[in-house]
Amino acid sequence: MRDQGEEMDLLNFEALTFDVYGTLIDWETGIVEALTPWARQRGLAAGRADLLAAFARHESRRQQENPEMLYPHVLELAFEDIARDFGVTPTRGEAEAFGESVAEWPAFADSRESLTYLARHYRLGVISNVDRASFAASNKKLGVAFDTIITAEDAGAYKPTLAPFHLAIEAMSEIGIGFDAILHTAQSLFHDHAPAQQLGLATCWIDRQNQAEGGAWGATPPPPGSPKPDLWFPSMTALVEAHKDASAA
Repeated sequence: MRDQGEEMDLLNFEALTFDVYGTLIDWETGIVEALTPWARQRGLAAGRADLLAAFARHESRRQQENPEMLYPHVLELAFEDIARDFGVTPTRGEAEAFGESVAEWPAFADSRESLTYLARHYRLGVISNVDRASFAASNKKLGVAFDTIITAEDAGAYKPTLAPFHLAIEAMSEIGIGFDAILHTAQSLFHDHAPAQQLGLATCWIDRQNQAEGGAWGATPPPPGSPKPDLWFPSMTALVEAHKDASAA
């Protein structure tokens, strides 16, 4: 296990494991684009912040209550909760449409190019809170072949529980990557940094929401305690630039 006082250097790692939704896929835009037409049709005065806050209240709880349920079905339950928060009785068709929306969630503008660069320097892995089919649809937008893929479907559990991380560490070991050579790279302090650091994994924060400076939590619940990522970047582009600078030094 790494020394907690050790200074982190991007060149010390052989593999990056990624959270996908919030880090590489702009799930907040996808969630809002899926919910806004429904809210308008229902006559709800619900803006982006309102919809994301409602999602954050329910999605992770439903994941923990239903650890073996496929993600689209978890989203259906979360949608029903969101509708009731706004005083609306949800329909089956509305819930199913939201559950199927994952495939439409867009990638961040810098994800594809950044991953293409990083794949030349690292083995790349995924630790994602979705099912295999949903991830496959999203991965078409990312344009790289990941070396290891662990989803909630594989683990029978959703982050922030540790089972997905244990499977990912095992999968990396099987391709010759040791524990200390893995840098877990993610946006969510709640889903990723807190549990990864509980295990002793080094972590890199892609702070898409500028939460380090007090940005909103959006679709993600606040973390327990105060996780302190080992590295911080505001975007995937900034991570790539840091790697280029370190390589040139």
